Amino acid sequence: MRSRGQQMDRSPSNSTCVKLYLCSNPEDSMVERRALRESVFPQLREHCRKSLGLDVRVIDPFESSDPSHWPDESTRRQLIKECRKSSAGPFLLALVGHQYGAASLPAQVKVSEYQLLLQESQRAGVSTKELEREYQRDENTIPPSYCLRPRHTCGPQQAEVKEEEERRMKMEKEELRKQLQTTVGLCVHEGVLSPKRAHSYYRSALDVDLRFALDYRPRNDIIRRCLVYVHRVSDAKVETEKRQRKSQLEQSEAAAVILPLTPTDSQLLSELCDDFLPGLIASSQLLVYTTDTQCDCRYGYTTARRRGYAESLCQQVYSDLVGLIDSSSTLEGCEGSQLWAREQEELCDTLSRLYDVIRLEEAKVRAFVEQSGQQCPLVVTGGPCTGKTVLLAHCAQQIKSWLPDCDPVVITYFCKLSINPSPRHLLSSLCCQIGVRYRSESSSEQNPSKMDDLSCVTDLRDFKSNCSPTSNVCLSELKDRLSSLLTCMPSTKQPLVLILDGLDHMEKDLGPHILESLPSPLPPNVKLILTVSSNRQRVLQAINPRRSPPQCVSVGSEESGYLCVELASVDRKQCAKMLASLLSSSGRRVTSGQQALVNQALTSCRLTLYARLLHLHASLWHSDSDVTESSLSAGVHSSISALFDHLEQKHGSSIVARAVSYLTLSRAGLTEVELADLLSADHKVLAKYVQQHESTSSNMRVPQIDVETLLLDLRRFLIRRTVAGSHVLFWVSRHFKLVVAKRCLGTREVRREIHSAMADYFSGRLACGGSAKPLLEKQKPGPNTDIEHMELCIDRGPLSVEANSQPFVFSSSFKEVGRVNLRKVFELPYHLQQSDQFEELEHGLLMSSRFHQAMVRAGLLGDLVAMLKSEEGSSHFCFPRERALLASILKSCACLLQSSPLHLPSVMETSLLPFLEVFPGLQDYTREIRQERRRRGSGLAVSLCPAPLSVPSIQCLAFDAKSKDASVREVAGTEFGVVAEIMDDGAALIWKGSGCDVVKLLLSCEQKELTFAGVKSSGHFLLFSTQCDKLLLWDVTGPETFLQVKDQESSQKTANKVEGFVAHQERVFMWWKGESFVSVFDVSNETLTHFQCQSCVTCLVCSSNGFYMYCGQEEGTVSIFDTNTGSFLGTCSNSNHNAVTSMILCEDRWEMACVDRTGSVSLWDVASKINPPRLVTESFIGGESNDILNIDYSHKIGTLLVCQSHQVALWDTCDWELWDQFLAPRGRAFTQAVLSQDGHLFLALLDACPFVLVWMISTGECVLSLETNRQPRTLLKVASDVVCVAHDGCLTVWDSGAIDAAGTAPKMGRGVKELVVERTGERFYTSDGSETVWRWRLETGLPHANFLHDGPVEKLCLSPDNIHLVTLSAGEIYVWQTESGQNTLRMSGSRATDVLITPNSNFGISISDRGLSRVWKLAHGSIVCRIHPYLSDAKVSPASTFLIGRRRGDLLAASLWSGSISKRFSSAESSEHVVAFHTLSEHPDFVVVMAASGSVYTWKVAEETLCKHFQLPYRFHCQPEDFQVSSDGSYALLSTDNEAINLLDLSQVRLCSFKAEGPVIKAYLDTTGRYAAYIYRPTAATLEKNCVCYLQARAVLTVVRLADGERIGSVCLAKNPLTLVVCEQQRAFVGFEDGSVGVYSILDVTINGEESVRCRENLSGRLKRCPFDRAFSWLPQATPNITWP
Repeated sequence: MRSRGQQMDRSPSNSTCVKLYLCSNPEDSMVERRALRESVFPQLREHCRKSLGLDVRVIDPFESSDPSHWPDESTRRQLIKECRKSSAGPFLLALVGHQYGAASLPAQVKVSEYQLLLQESQRAGVSTKELEREYQRDENTIPPSYCLRPRHTCGPQQAEVKEEEERRMKMEKEELRKQLQTTVGLCVHEGVLSPKRAHSYYRSALDVDLRFALDYRPRNDIIRRCLVYVHRVSDAKVETEKRQRKSQLEQSEAAAVILPLTPTDSQLLSELCDDFLPGLIASSQLLVYTTDTQCDCRYGYTTARRRGYAESLCQQVYSDLVGLIDSSSTLEGCEGSQLWAREQEELCDTLSRLYDVIRLEEAKVRAFVEQSGQQCPLVVTGGPCTGKTVLLAHCAQQIKSWLPDCDPVVITYFCKLSINPSPRHLLSSLCCQIGVRYRSESSSEQNPSKMDDLSCVTDLRDFKSNCSPTSNVCLSELKDRLSSLLTCMPSTKQPLVLILDGLDHMEKDLGPHILESLPSPLPPNVKLILTVSSNRQRVLQAINPRRSPPQCVSVGSEESGYLCVELASVDRKQCAKMLASLLSSSGRRVTSGQQALVNQALTSCRLTLYARLLHLHASLWHSDSDVTESSLSAGVHSSISALFDHLEQKHGSSIVARAVSYLTLSRAGLTEVELADLLSADHKVLAKYVQQHESTSSNMRVPQIDVETLLLDLRRFLIRRTVAGSHVLFWVSRHFKLVVAKRCLGTREVRREIHSAMADYFSGRLACGGSAKPLLEKQKPGPNTDIEHMELCIDRGPLSVEANSQPFVFSSSFKEVGRVNLRKVFELPYHLQQSDQFEELEHGLLMSSRFHQAMVRAGLLGDLVAMLKSEEGSSHFCFPRERALLASILKSCACLLQSSPLHLPSVMETSLLPFLEVFPGLQDYTREIRQERRRRGSGLAVSLCPAPLSVPSIQCLAFDAKSKDASVREVAGTEFGVVAEIMDDGAALIWKGSGCDVVKLLLSCEQKELTFAGVKSSGHFLLFSTQCDKLLLWDVTGPETFLQVKDQESSQKTANKVEGFVAHQERVFMWWKGESFVSVFDVSNETLTHFQCQSCVTCLVCSSNGFYMYCGQEEGTVSIFDTNTGSFLGTCSNSNHNAVTSMILCEDRWEMACVDRTGSVSLWDVASKINPPRLVTESFIGGESNDILNIDYSHKIGTLLVCQSHQVALWDTCDWELWDQFLAPRGRAFTQAVLSQDGHLFLALLDACPFVLVWMISTGECVLSLETNRQPRTLLKVASDVVCVAHDGCLTVWDSGAIDAAGTAPKMGRGVKELVVERTGERFYTSDGSETVWRWRLETGLPHANFLHDGPVEKLCLSPDNIHLVTLSAGEIYVWQTESGQNTLRMSGSRATDVLITPNSNFGISISDRGLSRVWKLAHGSIVCRIHPYLSDAKVSPASTFLIGRRRGDLLAASLWSGSISKRFSSAESSEHVVAFHTLSEHPDFVVVMAASGSVYTWKVAEETLCKHFQLPYRFHCQPEDFQVSSDGSYALLSTDNEAINLLDLSQVRLCSFKAEGPVIKAYLDTTGRYAAYIYRPTAATLEKNCVCYLQARAVLTVVRLADGERIGSVCLAKNPLTLVVCEQQRAFVGFEDGSVGVYSILDVTINGEESVRCRENLSGRLKRCPFDRAFSWLPQATPNITWP
């Protein structure tokens, strides 16, 4: 026999709940307790939840206003013990007032002591009748005692009758207490009872509870864990109370004569406050606060004084509790697989404590573990409740002691107790646990050889410490990964013992799939132990599918591929011994007669769970109880039901039924606080308290004491386990769920109601932690006029956002990053789905950025992707494509988000904005991101999203085939989105469109499975050909029925392979490979007719009415038939006699275009049905003459695409002219090309290229590359999707509209080299080094004008008044009017290398390093002056008077009127070498100068005076190319080296350094001096180690506030940035290497409080060409109008 403790025990160190026992005198603390309950405890709970992740429960035993509901002393002691054990911090809060309180009647008195009391009373002549009536002898207690008889409550009564009954019972109880105390006093007086023992009869509940909680306890149980508040009140009694006391004194004078040793209440209170508590202050540092209140003797302790004390008490209690909880909180965060592994180990330890009976089968399991060389799994079988799970949990704890010579790694997985019982979760969690456990073991042992073994696994991301239990990879990859881990990781020194419990209970009977994924035989150092129920052994066929499950065999037999141990029922004697031990531990036993009935019951059911249930029933028996055979329930389920009957009788049917229902239907169990909150919001439970005359105010809730006492009665059948960091209550056996489901959850409506209530709670629609929603009472007259029936209802209207206490992330003022509400994340999606709230599930969770943020920050990215891709409930969802897009983006950014989860909003906003027009359902998602940013008050918003580099797929699918080497033989797709693949092994795979999985098509003929040879498609038909020469036709718009195409006349004609077919209504036109006839199959009557042609048919087209058929043939001939009459109408032939590969029939003009195999096109007039077709034109493609690979025709845009290996040709089908030709990249060849949906683009496959490349037709540039997981084979356009079929059958699906949106997004032809912004920030100009400068409008996000030049643009300058744009191109200077676009000046001969414009916008300056620099007027170009020396890094002074620049280490200032050098920096300080300088627009006379020595000066140019402000330390230096100064001179940007931004705060003369997380590639200092923006590229130190995405690490734009160094926000940039500019309107402009521009608005409530977010508008009347074609093009002057000598 083993004593393992109770199931719900928990040490405070790892608890997640602060559980306080409120100790008080119920008669003297009602006001104070109510004030604490209403104001302090809810506030304390919110603080603990948000800041510490702790729940708070306060157990007030006297919360009920009905004394009959107050718990007895024994129950209160259990409550105190539970609070002490499980509280994560203080556990006792005591309120000691000026009234001591009445003593309670002892619930149990030993027989000897009770008889002594009777004897002394009788001797003194005191009546013992009342005492004997209230107590009865019970031999079942240990030791035998007299027990207080329970009070029996009557049924419903009128209020007056009930009050009278309560008053009478109270008087009787008071009389009995006085009688008992008088008798005790007699015993003490006679010396037969010690005074110490006698005190137990006088002590009040307050005194008893305090002494039990504090007396004789270790210091650690008291220090900082208990709070006591003592309130002394002087002159509290008013005159009425004095008279009452005088009357009581006269009545007790006689008794006082003979009872001088009886203590008074004041003496006991003084002993408690003056002796007991001060002693603990000295010995155990007990925290005691004393308050003295002096009352007016005339009025006593008034209500106002009591309220004042209550208010001050609330403030003090809150402050003290917060301090104690904050200082004692030791919760440590743990994410991903470490958290999951720790929770599994803890669950295993908890279950092992239920191992009460030593089983003989334990020895067999030990023998299996100790046996070496055993490569078969061990299967433990047994019936329900036989203890399979508990046995293996116990064995898992013992394995390390069984194998002392090695260090085994034991991993357990309890499927029946898993919160996610899916195969994917099981496999991925096993992979993570194995990787992490072996990695941690190897690290701790410093064994590098073991770390080298990790290279055997293909993906090292499995071993990241924060990997999610649900991975992003598919199921087949997970199986391969687990097999690889099992083969590589375990060793002789570190064998692996894998224990899988309950595989036979997995969802959808997927247990066999898990076993199939394990290697067979098992690797040498792997032991596998399984549990399987006796009636579910079909799962074992997966171990050895060639044999049926065997009979149980002894350990050592391997006949069936596994070893089997059957777990039999426990011996009756062991059950009886276990029951006796349980009874003894609870201070109970049974009589011999009762024991006989117990033995009889245990003989019929020898299960440990039944013995535990029997213990609960037997502990209620008294020695005189009438126990019969019918008193004991037969079997586990009946006993559980009897338990619930007892609890309903004791606590009330409504609260019990609802409590067990909530526990049963929760996904992962409930915390005690959650259960109490749910019950407090349940109107069926609250109805009980209204009927008991409880208050019906808006803050009404179920008393915590009622919930706690119910849980005390259930504690032996609930286990407390950790799920996602919270301790939840969970049924110890699934059979409790079965009984609850049958008893309380019999209908779907009831289950939905419970799930809906929990969904409301976890979503925050029900108040949490505070009060329940307002309870309304409606009185209705009933059948009996004296009794009114009460109808109760709760307003479940939505709460405001502020009132929602269930956010996804708890924000805390103490932490920059809040804590994720994991309970909501785990429970809410499940209950929304189970309550059929699919709209809320989809919009409120699956498509909510807040939910995504919580999931990612919790390390559950893989689970989030799986939820978005799940098909469960998909028929109720409205946005499957949007969810698929979100899943694809999250999966593609997995590595970044796992290492930096806070980047999720910016990543998603940047990724989604280009596609919002295609997926309007995601606009709420991006809006929610912006709202959250505004709420937070800081961040970077995407005002203009740059053109995306790629398009996220909406699905990536692969069939989980057993054969890994199968490849696609043929593929076809229909216009309705159905795709069929034929594999080379004869399998047919079907994909029915977005949101569906790839499934295998299984057809049989003559009891044999058909194998397929090919598939073709046309319209809504698919035509399958089998290897047994059958043709099967499937209409994808109808039911899944296949029609066999049979030739009734001659089977010989259909022996060859079908080359293709065309479907028209009910007829199918087929042609055959190498055959010269066409077969027409009529679906309606299943007849087949043939049309004979001149040569082999290569293609076919039908008229829209189906009357005419045109057959293209090998020799370039086209035959025309009338399909109604079957007559031959005519023929035509091209001149080169090449085979016709495709025909296009334009019936509006009755023209037919024929494309031959070389790509040449011949156009025929087929209007006449009598005369032969007339040749209109014939076009031949020059150059190489390769056979065409495919064509793609779009009637909507009038374009024909012809793909050959060396080129792609585009034809305009309106005039049938060759539009353009695109050559394949050098050394590559096209394999297929198709047009995009709107015709702006075409998609192409290249040989040996893993991407799908997208070309812009108007520019001929490759604008996109679509990523695929496999080598592409074929592109299909189906419905609104583009499907790429890989060689292995994997499908990658993109939305056609998304491809068009990404491909036509505005961007320049090359990288953005220069970018200037107008003062308003609404328009900006970009140059990419070509002949064009683009002007963009931020409002539309599009370029609306371009300025053309005759040469590449080198420099770009915008006048401060935004009127003139000056460009430098091929040595010539162009001056443009920005509004009109007129090129007013074109000046040659300048030999300029740079151009500047003065701040007053009147003059331009051309800087030349090989000649004269000139100052000229912008209006007409006349030269003002010439400057002879070349000044590098030249800048114009803010007053537009000087040109300042460096020359040979000196700083010179040239006059803009004369051109002479009028000022020199060296004239004031000749020894300094100038390396950088900057003008100050707000201080026009000064220039900040940086010298090579590190000295910082300000130079007043006009007066040529210097002021040295700072000397840089030797470790700091200035990089001239980075040197920038704010306009007011407050900050200077010095350098960007060593992965840091180094600034000089000139206002406070100090150095500042902002650490970046990688090398800084661009930095920009805001001219206002508020912000610094920089772009860095993360290094390996900031990314996850061994991350395959490291080489593709994204650059990050970050903005910091200079005043305090606070980071405003960061945005991950998808492309390489080339330029960075920050304008005064607090926008950051980034130019990228692909020619696109991104604009990011800075939101900072401390500065502006506004956010500027503009997305590209959905422009109406969109033209069918590139967005750049919508811009105005302004031409330059044909020749220069000014020539300088």
